[in-house]
Amino acid sequence: MVEIIGVRFKDSGKMYYFDPNGLQIKEGQNVVVETARGEECGTAVMGNRQVPENQIVSPLKKAIRAATEADVHVIKENREKEKKAFAICTEKIEKRGLDMKLVDVEYTFDNSKILFYFTADGRVDFRELVKDLAGVFRTRIELRQI
Repeated sequence: MVEIIGVRFKDSGKMYYFDPNGLQIKEGQNVVVETARGEECGTAVMGNRQVPENQIVSPLKKAIRAATEADVHVIKENREKEKKAFAICTEKIEKRGLDMKLVDVEYTFDNSKILFYFTADGRVDFRELVKDLAGVFRTRIELRQI
């Protein structure tokens, strides 16, 4: 048996399993965890629980800490910045006449990267758009077609 917690990063997103790393996490509690993208803050949708090892894909990333008030403040600030980034990116897409529709914007918890999610019927050459956005936001930009 292995101990896990279940964490969700978006309100209706997928649940991911993490090693609680000795922390006691309750359902509904915000928690900072290690992910492939770096540290991220999410909400525990499943508190500490023992499950058979064969139900888990190893190795599990670890929980770092229960979220502090400062962490929650960062999340709120990021949500506000995402709204502004959405408006700016939409304007840049229209200005360049690109045949794509912006769907979502996501700042990483540490603000090291902004992800822009879009739909398009075909391939879109968005290299110049990325340069425009990098010039405005001064951080790494990633566009993902969904």
